[in-house]
Amino acid sequence: MNLVGFLPNELEDLAVELGASRYRGRQLATWIYRKGVFDLDTMSDLPKDVRARLAERVTIHVPEPERVTASQDGSRKLVFRLGDGSRISSVLMPDDDRLTLCVSTQVGCGFECRFCLTGVMGLERNLTAAEILGQVLAANRLCDGGQRVTHIVFMGMGEPLANYAALVQTLRILTDAKLGLGYSPRRITVSTVGLVPGIEKLGRENLKVNLAISLHAASDEVRSQLMPVNRSWSVETLVAAVRKYPLAPRQRVFFEYVMLDGINDSPEDARRLVRLLRGVRAKVNLIPFNDWDGSPFRRPPLARILAFQSILLDAEITTTVRWSKGEDIGAACGQLREPIPA
Repeated sequence: MNLVGFLPNELEDLAVELGASRYRGRQLATWIYRKGVFDLDTMSDLPKDVRARLAERVTIHVPEPERVTASQDGSRKLVFRLGDGSRISSVLMPDDDRLTLCVSTQVGCGFECRFCLTGVMGLERNLTAAEILGQVLAANRLCDGGQRVTHIVFMGMGEPLANYAALVQTLRILTDAKLGLGYSPRRITVSTVGLVPGIEKLGRENLKVNLAISLHAASDEVRSQLMPVNRSWSVETLVAAVRKYPLAPRQRVFFEYVMLDGINDSPEDARRLVRLLRGVRAKVNLIPFNDWDGSPFRRPPLARILAFQSILLDAEITTTVRWSKGEDIGAACGQLREPIPA
């Protein structure tokens, strides 16, 4: 068993199973999650007999990146080779005093959004909680001078809410303030293509993490062409679920909107989006399309992007143009793809 991905209380249960006290399980959680130590022999305050019994039963494995590629903008793409040979990507993105990690939750993706290169892969499998959390722990090991990742976005390969159990397990470890990694929920964002039952379920977990919706169109006609998932839950059904998502007083739901030339970038598209989000505590991130080989889409001219933003701002909807980092290394939004083993 790989102990990475175990909840602290599960580590306590394991300690009791091995004939030790629950306190030893809490020590184990502290070493792994608070101190970033993965070698049992280094856990000096654990009795030798407890370490010996653990060594017979478990491993503590955090993946080493197979490849780290640096971008001109300072971001780094981390490619991990998993135990079955599959590869996934994470992206480290520095921005002033922030260091954001974009995390993957699946090998590939099964939702086939037409503008996303990851969707071309199809879905190979879900990641385990250990494989998801391992990306964060591995990225923290790459940081210099005792620094660590400050913000985590579940916007890498895969659909997080389609791997629900592993996602929630990971979130609980990340936000455990005593024995987990101690991240504030406000520094964690879960993105979804719009799985309405998953949004409703996540809202009931009381995790208080940020929610991001990959919207990309404000009409069913256009969104269904871009995102097959819209045929299961319409735009109105999706936004109705978002309205019920529990938010802290100053918290907002993020809406991601990839701008595609001649597809979803007209003034009428912007006005339709204004009407759709009326009354929603929303922030819209406009993402100029990031090109990839074989794509039928193009990025709109800057003037059209800014005109679109202006309509939203005039309607008092907080709106930013988010230029993706790592475009030169295939690490930008919608560009993540790694070969699936034969």
